[in-house]
Amino acid sequence: MTEAFDNPHEPIANAAEAEFWNSASGRKWVEQERALDAALADPLAALIEAAAIEAGDVVLDVGCGTGASTLMAAEAASSGSVTGIDVSTPMLERASERARAAGLANARFVLADAQTHAFEAAACDVAISRFGVMFFENPVAAFGNLLGALRPGGRIAFVTWAALADNPWFSLPREIAVARLGPLPAGDPNAPGPMAFQDISRVVAILRAAGFGEVEGRAIAPMLTPPGDAAAVARTAGQIGPAARALRLYEAGAEDAAAIEASLTEALRAYEVDGAVRIPAALNLYTARRPS
Repeated sequence: MTEAFDNPHEPIANAAEAEFWNSASGRKWVEQERALDAALADPLAALIEAAAIEAGDVVLDVGCGTGASTLMAAEAASSGSVTGIDVSTPMLERASERARAAGLANARFVLADAQTHAFEAAACDVAISRFGVMFFENPVAAFGNLLGALRPGGRIAFVTWAALADNPWFSLPREIAVARLGPLPAGDPNAPGPMAFQDISRVVAILRAAGFGEVEGRAIAPMLTPPGDAAAVARTAGQIGPAARALRLYEAGAEDAAAIEASLTEALRAYEVDGAVRIPAALNLYTARRPS
């Protein structure tokens, strides 16, 4: 049987992240694929527009997850190709299934850490990432490795979350879970994690230190469009993200989970319009080039 993806069995720089995304917690993200892809449709569209992928381009999709960004890039590259790279086996298995189902023979996948993977030198025209680069153990080293994968003049585009307080998608579940269970560890805002690239000036400096030129970062404010009503979105939020983290931390049971879901349902009704939930997001969109 042909493997669903390549596995070069290379060292992983951030073992903790790899462990999470290959655990039962990581598999829950695969189970929520449809809801998450719908929620993140507008951010992905903004990313693909910024990447300006053309027919024939060789594209690298970093932290590709279950493949939504890879598939869209593969369609844009058409006669070109796209390689999705991620540390999660269950996500890559699903991404490979989706590519086959879509008939996209120009999409392939690699199980590896983009910080340490031995990319073919100067082989890619474009690198992209939808919320996949904030988990690097050493961002300067990781982006330096990606720089080497790009041809001279090649470009990178990626989208990340801005501040937690400006993103109800994260802040609401967190606040409700904390109110029910207790505080969550504050942590270092610059440590690997969803909000690690909220500071545009810091990320611009990282890209420049890695060797990129024409570096730009700008705030964007798309809407998140999860499917279903407030109750459906609350069910999704209870499986992943801050609420799920709190439930794990406090080893909470079904009663606490149900109470958090009920409170979150009520809070999300403020974002319902005609039965659909629309949540404002605060994101950062970054672009840069490898100098010619």
